[in-house]
Amino acid sequence: MSPLANRRFLKMNGLGNEIVVLDLRGTDLRVRAGEARAIAADARSRFDQLMVVHDPSVPGIDADLRIYNTDGSESGACGNGTRCVAWALVRDPAMGDPAKTALTLRTRAGLLPVRVDGDVVFTVDMGAPKLAWQDIPLRDPFPDTRYIELQIGPIDDPILHSPAAVNMGNPHAIFFVDDVDAYDLARIGPLLENHPIFPERANISLAHVVSDSRIRLRVWERGVGLTRACGSAACAALVAAARKKLTGREAVVALPGGELTIRWRTSDDHVLMTGPVELEHEGRLDPALFADLAESA
Repeated sequence: MSPLANRRFLKMNGLGNEIVVLDLRGTDLRVRAGEARAIAADARSRFDQLMVVHDPSVPGIDADLRIYNTDGSESGACGNGTRCVAWALVRDPAMGDPAKTALTLRTRAGLLPVRVDGDVVFTVDMGAPKLAWQDIPLRDPFPDTRYIELQIGPIDDPILHSPAAVNMGNPHAIFFVDDVDAYDLARIGPLLENHPIFPERANISLAHVVSDSRIRLRVWERGVGLTRACGSAACAALVAAARKKLTGREAVVALPGGELTIRWRTSDDHVLMTGPVELEHEGRLDPALFADLAESA
């Protein structure tokens, strides 16, 4: 039986981006890919991202995070999920310290400082975007990642083409379009996510620049699928739009689940994301979820 059986979890969301927070501090437990998939398969603990909180591995931080997608793969960063973890570490009676006004969390993508802006509003410093082709990473050496050579559809009349590429803790490809609802993202998303040009796969976004301070966005999320919100994609879209001079360095990014305020700071190149979170319910992981898992799953 999995040692995760009966562990307490929080089911949360950031603009509809489904998040489960699992606190494993004080233990040596690690979540296996099969366990993550099993948790995601249950209606009460269904997630886009599973945010697993571990004891801090280095001095001066509040916790380490490991982030799992629905398919059990790991993600480098999740902005909406990081806000949910911050809420838990400040507001949740079993996990939190209400005296805290700022946190620093450590992910595979690096340190993510978080500021408490209100009861449910938090700002995450997502760090500086990676823009060089080898850092995104891309298979081919594109000297200018504001546009890369990628298209879907007939060569003389492609459905989509020439996306921008950005790494915001995860690889992102952003197609700028006139209407984000005019495309079957559920069909073309997986084709593009798994395109050989992306060695680590990629999040696929459709972005429409409404004004120099507003962007509409739909996202096919790597390892998840269609999502109502994706914080790192919102950050990537703002960076890509600003690099193309379509917007300034601050904009509201409107996703199907709600709005995020994104600012690309000039002083240190870091991208700041501000938005709300919501607690839906808490529960315990049903032991039956793990009954058929092999030890190595």
